[in-house]
Amino acid sequence: MAREIKFSLLYRDMWQSSGKYVPKVSMLKEIAPVIIDMGCFDRVESNGGAFEQVNLLFGENPNKAVREWTAPFNKVGIQTHMLERGLNALRMFPVPDDVRALMAKVKKAQGTNIMRSFCGLNDHRNLKGSVIHAKEAGMIAQAALSITYSPIHTVEYYMGVVDKVVEYGADEICLKDMAGIGRPAFLGRLVKAIKDKHPNIKVQYHGHSGPGFSVASMLEVARAGADYIDVAMEPLSWGKIHPDVITIQAMLKDAGFLVKDINMNAYMEARALTQKFIDEFLGYWIAPGNYQMSSLLVGCGLPGGMMGSMMADLKGFQGAINSSLRNQGKKELSINDLVVMLFQEVEYVWPRLGYPPLVTPFSQYVKNTALMNLMHMLKGEPRWKTIDKDTMNMILGKMGKLPGELAPEIKEIVKQKGLEFYTGVPQDAFPNDLPRYIKMMEEEGWDRGQDDEELFEFAMHETQYRDYKSGIAKQRFEKELEANRAKAGAPIIITRPVVEVPAFDVEKIMAKYPDAKPVHATVKGEVIWQYDVEDKSSAPVEGSDVKMGQTLCNIQAFYGMEEIICPADGKLVAVCAKQGQKVVKDEIIAFVQ
Repeated sequence: MAREIKFSLLYRDMWQSSGKYVPKVSMLKEIAPVIIDMGCFDRVESNGGAFEQVNLLFGENPNKAVREWTAPFNKVGIQTHMLERGLNALRMFPVPDDVRALMAKVKKAQGTNIMRSFCGLNDHRNLKGSVIHAKEAGMIAQAALSITYSPIHTVEYYMGVVDKVVEYGADEICLKDMAGIGRPAFLGRLVKAIKDKHPNIKVQYHGHSGPGFSVASMLEVARAGADYIDVAMEPLSWGKIHPDVITIQAMLKDAGFLVKDINMNAYMEARALTQKFIDEFLGYWIAPGNYQMSSLLVGCGLPGGMMGSMMADLKGFQGAINSSLRNQGKKELSINDLVVMLFQEVEYVWPRLGYPPLVTPFSQYVKNTALMNLMHMLKGEPRWKTIDKDTMNMILGKMGKLPGELAPEIKEIVKQKGLEFYTGVPQDAFPNDLPRYIKMMEEEGWDRGQDDEELFEFAMHETQYRDYKSGIAKQRFEKELEANRAKAGAPIIITRPVVEVPAFDVEKIMAKYPDAKPVHATVKGEVIWQYDVEDKSSAPVEGSDVKMGQTLCNIQAFYGMEEIICPADGKLVAVCAKQGQKVVKDEIIAFVQ
């Protein structure tokens, strides 16, 4: 009898693997019903990772976003899952245990069914709290293995982690192949080993497409017994992200598995909506290289999601490096030269730092160290001259046990600095801290929120939460968006104060202004602003006299901007659409005389 393989849509990860931001809650609410109509998904990754932080950076409430985004999926029985980083929870540095426990309770109350937890070092001690807190909150506890490829990351190594998290009570195991460098045959052997020893444990595979192994890997894990496969969909599939559900569904169906059909009308609608979100503002933060696969990633093992920030780092260092090379009478280096050199340095640095899996935040630590080494060496200085505080804490074991041995030169640096290695349980070094945040919220006069969700956000992301509450975050975001749009040469969207327009009556308008002519919407879209120059005192823009070519309204289309302009010298006498109202092609939105 054919075995069923189920799909999970990585909609959150699609965005955060490709750019800086995710869709706002209004966008998510718009696309959720369409994702449901596709009919092929049993799960959707709805939040976690940097999702909460990104919403705060928008200047919007992340709790509102999670509740409204998960609700439609919960209603139809599609499970939602979140991603969290074990000791680091939803941020890049360690989190007290009482805040981690509150996170699980809050996310369950908000509609999240599954908590996917990973430790970037595969230290099972960091996953213990995640499993326990998820179970206590009534969630499915899914422990993730951070997959990488090295001499020490064997099936036996990973099974050592699996056995411990199952002992703690994990319901499921995820193979988190964040860089997509897990070799297909190896991944198949690992899934089989898990299923042979723990047959009741569900296995889910998550693999990015960057180096090109992902399709073969998905077939191998399916044949070995995996239950769920993470997929993406256009226009944010392939490249450095995930394979598209259409390809994986067709492949598995041909291989004899039971897979659900895809409603292609809904797929195309979801595809168009996603493109709309990209065009409206999200695309201004997506690095073009993230749409491309690269075999160069096979050697260095870096996750594709880092490529945007890495390229920005290299461009920032390029000037200083080339200035130093010129002073030395040496040839300057192009960005491509630096990329290859950095990848090679990562390959050198990684084993000497104990083979930490290259996943957040440890991929950043390894990359940063390699970048500083590269800069120093090109200046004629020695390696390891600069090691940042976070990387040193990783070296010292404060975030967990490194999978491999540190190189002798690294141990010598620790000795020279007079530092000591930490061998205790990482969580013990970060005592409970919720009472302090409760007191601060009381002092600020802030409400703790439904199910203590506002307290959780404040304790998890204090700086970003304060910026959100003050309004600074929204101002900063809008300024950044305006700058990015201008840099891209995009039309500037100016949102003006709403102008109240009298009730629109065509017969009265024509009777009062017999020479008035109608102006029609040329595209489907949304009115951004408009003004009535008959009452100049209410016009929210300077120079409100309508002259030949004067803009009456800007219509935000699905792909760019269309302008409604006066066809001749005249004045605007009436508008039948208010700011923000949806309009359709050929709908009359104004009369001019």
